[in-house]
Amino acid sequence: MIGLVGALVTVLVLLGAWLLAVAGGVSPFVLPSPGAVGTAFGTLVRDPVTWRELGVTAVEVVGGFGIALVIGLVVGVLLGRLRWLEKAARPALVALQVTPKVALVPIFVLWFGFGPTSKIVLAALLAFLPITLNVLLGVRSVEPGHRDVLRELGAPRWATLRSLDLPTAAPAVLTGAETAIVFAVIGAVVGEFLGGSAGLGHVVVVAMNALDTPRLFAAILLLALFGILLHGAIAGVRRLVVPWHGSVTDAA
Repeated sequence: MIGLVGALVTVLVLLGAWLLAVAGGVSPFVLPSPGAVGTAFGTLVRDPVTWRELGVTAVEVVGGFGIALVIGLVVGVLLGRLRWLEKAARPALVALQVTPKVALVPIFVLWFGFGPTSKIVLAALLAFLPITLNVLLGVRSVEPGHRDVLRELGAPRWATLRSLDLPTAAPAVLTGAETAIVFAVIGAVVGEFLGGSAGLGHVVVVAMNALDTPRLFAAILLLALFGILLHGAIAGVRRLVVPWHGSVTDAA
């Protein structure tokens, strides 16, 4: 409840600052009024084309996130269980982390074309690292003594992974998934900015090229709401799967 009130107060403060800036003489071309943006937003959401573009972006985001989740789980478990492999892969992970992903867009367009595949790959790439690193952290957080007990009981490695490693790592995995879904949205939209002809990112580019600032702000607002919805969905899954964890109980 406190968090909801705080979020509402923050929105009201930002809206008040926006109104003051507009009343202070800021050009509508630079900062349109909230009323103009609201009107443009209403027009945007009533247009069937907008929902088709949103569907394109949703496929790219969910597809990229799903790929990153599967590969990140596998790679994270392997790196968490095999320290020699983690040391060998660390330079590649660091290089992947520090490389500006925007610079990879032309390569992905060259390899996969201007369609949704290149955006799915970019979304998966951005979402991969948060998931992998959190899985690695979760697997490493398992008490060695617990593994020793299962080993003494003759439990096979797959049973140990299923009954010990993954449940212990679940909070970290889901926390990484919350970050990853946001990065997947960023990856898909950036791909649409730079090499796409469909999706919400393309809607933003068209509004910018037409110098239609209210529509530009409305499209960005729709993107923000879409990202918030996806993040909230992952947060809801986390509350259902690990309701006992501190990250859930502290936020309640």
